[in-house]
Amino acid sequence: MNLFHSELSSLFKSKKIVKVISGLNNNNIQQIIKIVKCAELSGASYIDIIANPKIVSIIKSITSLPICVSSIDPLQLYNCVLAGADLVEIGNFDIFYQKSMNFSSIKVLKLAIYTRRLLQNKDICVTIPHNLSLFDQIKLAKNLEKLDINILQTEGFLSKNNIIDEVNALSYSSDPIFCSTIKASKALASTYLISRYINLPVIAASGIDYVSSSVAAVFGASGVGISSVIKHKKTVYDMTYYLNQVLYSIQLQNCSSSRYIVSLLQKEISYFKLINQYF
Repeated sequence: MNLFHSELSSLFKSKKIVKVISGLNNNNIQQIIKIVKCAELSGASYIDIIANPKIVSIIKSITSLPICVSSIDPLQLYNCVLAGADLVEIGNFDIFYQKSMNFSSIKVLKLAIYTRRLLQNKDICVTIPHNLSLFDQIKLAKNLEKLDINILQTEGFLSKNNIIDEVNALSYSSDPIFCSTIKASKALASTYLISRYINLPVIAASGIDYVSSSVAAVFGASGVGISSVIKHKKTVYDMTYYLNQVLYSIQLQNCSSSRYIVSLLQKEISYFKLINQYF
């Protein structure tokens, strides 16, 4: 592990990273400030915000937390570093998927190469697109490691199987552990496989909540990314309370419910290995 940011480096090594994501296209400064304050109060590791230099400057003036900015534009990332961002991320692709825009391995590699040329002394995180096959995700992760990328992030694997997942989740809706497993299994399955083949820290994101976050480290993650589950909370208190649950959950990786989720997720991984060739 080779990170430029010494504080984050030690947290990644302990596998207790909690990244709070406000959204790649979220320029609502009031909401961003609320999310930043709840991240501070709960003791989160760092925050991930829109790549907007003006917003970066404002957030930098009100928090001591490390600031990450996300974009698919290397020049935007560079300008945000000039404004005070501590690290950058190529990714958080959700808004582009909604527009039927997918990202190939070649596209991601080109963005990574350009960004590294611009930012030689900053930590760069790259999201591995979920639309890639598991084989291609691992191949991309290896190539990114060769480019001296510092951190990787996984996404949920969205496909036709979501229909099956939703039906199954409804059948077990009274079991919160099972429902949590359904939401997180795709991201953690990718995390498990990628982390076995590379030496970079991996953040598991997409569908992660306070239950599934407790087993992220078991599946090779150095941390988790939390986003939608707190953005829907109405107050800073509610946001902070939920993040506290996530942080507490990470401390309980050996509890019985965590072992139960691990067994379910291992079955999910076997399942995705079988179906992956069709997507």
